[in-house]
Amino acid sequence: MRLGFHASHEQIAPSRLLSDVQHAEQAGFEMAMCSDHFGPWSTRQGHSGYAWSWLGAALARTGLELGCVCAPGQRYHPAVVAQKIATLGEMFPGRFWTALGSGEASNEHITGERWPRKEVRTRRLEECVDVIQRLLDGEEVSHDGLVTVDRARLWDVPAVRPRLIGPAVSVASAGRVAAWAEGLVTINQPVEVLRDIVSAYRDAGGRGPLSLQVHLSWAPTREEAEAIAFDQWRSNVFTEPVNWDTETPQAFDVMAEHVDMDAVRGAVEVSHDLSWHRDRLAELAAVGFDDLYLHFVGQEQTGFIDAFGAEVLPALRG
Repeated sequence: MRLGFHASHEQIAPSRLLSDVQHAEQAGFEMAMCSDHFGPWSTRQGHSGYAWSWLGAALARTGLELGCVCAPGQRYHPAVVAQKIATLGEMFPGRFWTALGSGEASNEHITGERWPRKEVRTRRLEECVDVIQRLLDGEEVSHDGLVTVDRARLWDVPAVRPRLIGPAVSVASAGRVAAWAEGLVTINQPVEVLRDIVSAYRDAGGRGPLSLQVHLSWAPTREEAEAIAFDQWRSNVFTEPVNWDTETPQAFDVMAEHVDMDAVRGAVEVSHDLSWHRDRLAELAAVGFDDLYLHFVGQEQTGFIDAFGAEVLPALRG
């Protein structure tokens, strides 16, 4: 099991986040991943730097393997996504992966195009995956479908092709991405749900490593840990279709007015006790995950990085 750091662009300015990921490496985190948003989930989060610019700097300033969740098809043309992936892969061989998802209206509505229904988004993603795979294999690609590509070719194809990972938060999605993915990434949910997701992926022939992003909140006191989680993550407790179809941070904030701490605890692992976090992470990993990415949902990362680097990471490895 490897332990990684999640860099949350929607919560932290990119310059500060670059310092945070360097600090995480020094504290013993072995890898990192990041979000790729045009806007935050809440006005309280208040940030959203461009992940792909930041990734070049983070890969250059650390020795970490880094990954990014990306949604091709609307905000990003798949040929441009392939070019971004290939460029980072050529510059940093074997150190970059991308999880390709169907997206969220909160990021994609900026194009002014109609936000498709779920089944159309899924088919569009699969078309994009095929285009990206072929481009990364060095082909010239033309495609006419839910996306259009005209004679695209990558002129700098990386010698080591970056892995294309399937993101999934449901059993149905896990089984479907298994057809093309070179690994799976999901988020913390009840253990029985995670077991079903892992089984669905593997039973459908899914290959590669299994990764889990864990949203957590820690502080020296219970009250502080709860306050951080409630302030920063109560807009992120909604399930589909709300989380996929809501367009603005202001709309998420209005809905979050009705969210209580019990609901936040369903999305965030909250405790002031480092040993509790250690045991919970071990329980989640035991479902079958190779990689855990820890996302402290607060905006000030220093205390979390130091505390988990000193006590939680070594204990989990031991």
